[in-house]
Amino acid sequence: MSTDLAPFAAPLTLEGSPILHQMFSINWKALRQVGADAQRDLAHEAAAAFGEMKGTALFAMLGHKGDLQIVHFRETFDQLHQAELNVARLGLSQFLEPTTSYVSVVELGLYDSTIRLAGSLAQKELTPGSPEWEAEVSGTLEQQRKSMHPRLWPEIPRRRYHCFYPMDKKRAEANWYSLPMSQRGKLMREHGMIGRKYAGAVTQIISGSIGFDNWEWGVDLFADDPVVFKRLIYEMRFDEASALYAVFGPFY
Repeated sequence: MSTDLAPFAAPLTLEGSPILHQMFSINWKALRQVGADAQRDLAHEAAAAFGEMKGTALFAMLGHKGDLQIVHFRETFDQLHQAELNVARLGLSQFLEPTTSYVSVVELGLYDSTIRLAGSLAQKELTPGSPEWEAEVSGTLEQQRKSMHPRLWPEIPRRRYHCFYPMDKKRAEANWYSLPMSQRGKLMREHGMIGRKYAGAVTQIISGSIGFDNWEWGVDLFADDPVVFKRLIYEMRFDEASALYAVFGPFY
């Protein structure tokens, strides 16, 4: 019996840690006017507060898009909001001018698992949407959720450099969403093989932002050598999934 992928036009996904990126410019002129003692107090208060924020990292930004990026990984969106409030309550926040932000959730796309599951359900002749069909889908997701728990709830990698960018898949002349599931799965496997070549040099975390922000995915890259960001992204531009179907947002 042939595999029926029609009920799975969208591949199954797993969601994990909610993520908030905050980018700020520092009002250096106003900060200098408060004096050295006040600056020291503000710095001590901020250092103590951030030291207690598990799952939060700070990065100095290069370029005109901001001076400071704060990245929060949490277990719930309520905790993410609380982290945002904690930053806003700092004395230092009066000198931080938001330039942008990004909300997403760690996402693992299950193309291969979805295709295998579709074949299994077709062999069992289960009706899409039936209780038996739903039970099989739920069981597969739960099994994958357990095996991929570390990837769904990662710690922020302790690397010196960080690159973040949002991206979409094209829906115009080359429409990613009109491709058959099997073809999308093949392209994503090929895309992933390039990333594996950089294992150890780069830690990559993909998050989904459909319904949360203006782009469809966010990509976080962490490394000890920033040049590796260029090498990885440059090489990926040449694979079909990126060359034909990727749209990239601003890079931070």
